[in-house]
Amino acid sequence: MDLTIWLEQIMVGFGAGWVMWLLLALSVVSVAIILERAWFFNSLRDDLTKLASDLRKALDDSIEAARKRMTASPSAEAAVVLAGLAMHDKGPEAAEEAMAGAAALQRVKLEKRLAYLATVGNNAPFIGLFGTVIGIIGAFKALGQQAEVPAAEAAQMTMAPQAVMSSISEALVATAVGIAVAIPAVAANNYFQRSTKRVLANTEALTKVLLAHMKSLPGGAPAADDVPKKGRGKGRGKTGGEDD
Repeated sequence: MDLTIWLEQIMVGFGAGWVMWLLLALSVVSVAIILERAWFFNSLRDDLTKLASDLRKALDDSIEAARKRMTASPSAEAAVVLAGLAMHDKGPEAAEEAMAGAAALQRVKLEKRLAYLATVGNNAPFIGLFGTVIGIIGAFKALGQQAEVPAAEAAQMTMAPQAVMSSISEALVATAVGIAVAIPAVAANNYFQRSTKRVLANTEALTKVLLAHMKSLPGGAPAADDVPKKGRGKGRGKTGGEDD
């Protein structure tokens, strides 16, 4: 059997109905992800201008005050700053590395499931077009079968052309459904991607506030500077004792 004829029989046999069900399933999952991501981003909302101002004031007071203020914020930006505050006594470099790692983890959380929305948005129209092509193949096959009918019988089949056109119009519905599934997925993905970039930009701004405060301290990391000073003091004591 010719491969083309075999594939034609398979596609016409199954029809385009399964494509519509596939698009419906993709649409349901897309809507669920959009609602979940919208809730997640909304749960992270905070007044970042006020948060940055409060962070500066708290740092002028004490590290503990800054830690309490950041803990009270639900934002991803505050979670990153908390990682830096936890390494405050290790110096600016250690705090910066800790905040970079925390920002990477927050990015993963922010971009979770967005790849699915991008995939559906890019491919749903093609899936719908595939269903349309299957429907058109079935319509033209029916038209070809009608052409093989003897003229005496074909004269009585006046409704066949109308049936073929009806099949083609129904097949075009698959393309329309594919586009309808893709539009909200693409729009939501673009919105969440912009929100992710905004959160990461705000995170960088807050980390700069903390790093600027740490670098403005005498020596940058007082706790680290105390060790050699004490060591030198002990050494002098021993030398003095030996000289005596």
